[in-house]
Amino acid sequence: MDSVGSLLNRPRLYYNIDGVGELGMGFMGLAVGLFLSLQAHSPKDAVWHRMYTFVVYWTAMCLTIHYGSKAIKNRITYPRTGFVEYPAWESKWRPAIIAALVAAPVSAGIAFAMRSQWKMSTPLAFIGVLLAASYAYGFARTVRWKWTIAAALTAGSVVVAFLPADLLCSVAGDSRPIPAQLAGTWILTFLLYGALLSISGGISFWLYMRHTRPPEPDAQ
Repeated sequence: MDSVGSLLNRPRLYYNIDGVGELGMGFMGLAVGLFLSLQAHSPKDAVWHRMYTFVVYWTAMCLTIHYGSKAIKNRITYPRTGFVEYPAWESKWRPAIIAALVAAPVSAGIAFAMRSQWKMSTPLAFIGVLLAASYAYGFARTVRWKWTIAAALTAGSVVVAFLPADLLCSVAGDSRPIPAQLAGTWILTFLLYGALLSISGGISFWLYMRHTRPPEPDAQ
């Protein structure tokens, strides 16, 4: 059974052997946190509150992640470890389904908080624990030292959940239309997630470059 489990985890392990998967997710977390912060600290009529700005920003972020990851794979990873094409379920459908399962409760929580105007910063901060669980399932199961990152994500999410309201409001500034305390919680959660995944991906990439060498050219 252990050998079967190893085979099932191999696509996930190979895709992130160079840390590119984590770097992409970390970049996304930092980019979303930055965008929310720019919205929170800008006037109501600023460009950051326009729908077209959101569309352009999100499109640019997704294209950067897609083509940046692809460039690293083509120029660094594949020349060293070879190209492996896995079924669409592993490369496309599984990530899409996981993203949808995570995005649905997150979006519902934000919408409910905006409508009810409740002080839901503590419950929503624990969404960071859900993100930590998804990281543990996707990455830490295949590499043991990444359990440290999963633990840091969990601990950081708990800390954010219990930060003083005044501190959260100062992070969010004059936030609209989300309550400042909730916006501060959201900004810190995304920045924490993005920073830790970027660190984890950076370490993975450094280890990959250190232990994996390109093939030697054939002797003439």
